[in-house]
Amino acid sequence: MFTLSCESTTDITSKYLTERQIPILRYTYTVDGTEFTDDMGEGDGLKIFYEQLLGGKRPLTSLINADKYKDFFRELLQKGDVLHIAFGSGMSQSVYNAFSAAEQLKKEFPKRKILVVDSTCSCVGYGLFVDAIADLRDQGKNIDQLYDWAKRNCHKVHHQFFSTTLTYFRRSGRVSGPAALIGNMLKLCPIMHLNYDGKIIAYTKVMSVSKAISKTLAEVAANIRDGADYNDRLWVCHSDCADMANNVVEQLKRQYPAADIRLFDIGPVIASHCGPGTVATFFWGNERPQ
Repeated sequence: MFTLSCESTTDITSKYLTERQIPILRYTYTVDGTEFTDDMGEGDGLKIFYEQLLGGKRPLTSLINADKYKDFFRELLQKGDVLHIAFGSGMSQSVYNAFSAAEQLKKEFPKRKILVVDSTCSCVGYGLFVDAIADLRDQGKNIDQLYDWAKRNCHKVHHQFFSTTLTYFRRSGRVSGPAALIGNMLKLCPIMHLNYDGKIIAYTKVMSVSKAISKTLAEVAANIRDGADYNDRLWVCHSDCADMANNVVEQLKRQYPAADIRLFDIGPVIASHCGPGTVATFFWGNERPQ
């Protein structure tokens, strides 16, 4: 017996993951000295969070420390082996604390197996990856088979996205101060993706939302597995900009009628770094370029 687990930065609701029997380790964030736990759609936490952003508040996020991982893993190891899919190292260094905690617990649970995978994924792309692994688990794959599959396939989840503001990317160090100032003045929309290591790459900018959507759809078409015949997960998420996201969803439905297309909210931990006005798409393709 083994447990598949993940972290709250999948930005899938806790209800969905709980129904799939995937325990969740939750991130926290701090606003004006008050710590909040990512509620993953359970209450009105996300609504309050975006109100705080619009009010000029600056949320802070932090790593999950090794002790928190140990407490989480220890409870799971009492029931059996553990396969933990971690938030990508390109976005957070928390995964290294997960590796450390797992190594320490091997002494405490010598007869148990605990395996940690650096997903190299973020947000709903991370959720898509975990959901696919859960499908294989339900098909009867054992923990070692899933671990090997995850290591081989994590770089095949593509993350393609754009934003209507550079302010929050500047705060998180993704874009320089002068570039953000000029970009915001000209109403430029940066076009971004995650590279092989799971780091954000802002590789071009366009002058309007309509052009940002067109460019995003073109990048999906250029990288998606099986082209218009794609029949796997093609998930979309947004940070407090549902109209833009629904526009993307409707166009994707026309282009990929066989795909599993769903729309999600970007949760507070990721949105602390991207701010409102970001729309992202996630899908399977060839390995992301190194």
